[in-house]
Amino acid sequence: MGELKRVTVVGAGTMGSQIALQTALSGRYEVSLVDTVAGQLERARAQNRKLVDRSVEKGRLTPERAAQALERIADSASIAPAVANADLVIEAVIENFDAKKSVFEELGSHATKDAVLASNSSTIAISRLADFTGRPERCCNMHFFHPVTVMQLCEVVRGPKTSDATVEKAMEFVRSIDRTPVLLQKEIWGFIVNRILFAASEEAMRLLEGGYASAEDIDIAVQKGLNWPMGPFHLLDFSGLDIFYGAMRDRHRLGEGPEPPEMLRTLVEQGRLGKKTGRGFFDYD
Repeated sequence: MGELKRVTVVGAGTMGSQIALQTALSGRYEVSLVDTVAGQLERARAQNRKLVDRSVEKGRLTPERAAQALERIADSASIAPAVANADLVIEAVIENFDAKKSVFEELGSHATKDAVLASNSSTIAISRLADFTGRPERCCNMHFFHPVTVMQLCEVVRGPKTSDATVEKAMEFVRSIDRTPVLLQKEIWGFIVNRILFAASEEAMRLLEGGYASAEDIDIAVQKGLNWPMGPFHLLDFSGLDIFYGAMRDRHRLGEGPEPPEMLRTLVEQGRLGKKTGRGFFDYD
């Protein structure tokens, strides 16, 4: 594999747009951001401008570097031309298997044969997607954390067919954009962080359902006793209860864990999805 010079991110939602921004801020790469949904690229550009403006106000970025980063990101409404010359493609579409499968099928048709093809999925292992490209040895997971411009970690996950060269390029790229990679030598559902987070969150919900303590007191206990910056219930609300619920259902279908707690299912069915809807485990103004 040659040197990484051109990076394409597919999916201009919160995660994809920030992966593109962090890549552009490194000043090392040509960056393309792809989304086929009308208006999403404009929303992504506006969100990224707010992020860099805030960093300029706080003295973390110079106005010149902020402007250069935004200018370095080229928008595209089509996957094919955006990946035609990319050395690395990072898929960051919705956490849905069929949506990700569709992207990887297109990457197999249009990406260069030497490109590294990565999924930002937080739970869907690359072995479920890689064969759709016809080049599974070039595929891996690169799971960034939200918000990408703040959170340092990226979980790089090797699939059963992933080559050493692909792993090396993925790890090299993460370091080059000032993020910290950890490597899973073999894939497992949920990777490292989400497996630990899910275990803690499920236990927190069992305590709440059993009437042992309130959600507020459980969060306080975890914050003050484990020194977490945010308790499990506030973290679930912040991440989105629908996302957590969907991941738990997927895990259960794969035989990797129990069904989601009844409490979580009820909240999702009521539309109480967390901070983004104003109500979840807690109410928000």
